Amino acid sequence: MTNYIATLMDLVPNAKISYTGTDVTYESITWSDERTQPTKAECDAAWPQVEYQMQMASAERQRRARYQEETDGMFFDAQRNGGDLTQWIAEVDVIKAELPYPAPISE
Repeated sequence: MTNYIATLMDLVPNAKISYTGTDVTYESITWSDERTQPTKAECDAAWPQVEYQMQMASAERQRRARYQEETDGMFFDAQRNGGDLTQWIAEVDVIKAELPYPAPISE
């Protein structure tokens, strides 16, 4: 299901819109922007790319938090002490496996 708020914000950055509730439909959004509002069809067509970008950003945030918490210390200790990065690489690979990126959108 298309997230019309996210899609409109992607298609028209900083658009002036308003809506109420959490189950927002295209028709329930009030467009107050001087720029042309994308149509429902344009939003529906853009949604897969917007969703992909949102999923990618979420995976990046989660990975970054895990790296900072779990692996950055290993890396810096190895760098300071001339150590081996094998364990750090293995732990980074675990995080990547647990938090995979979304599959690319097929054209």
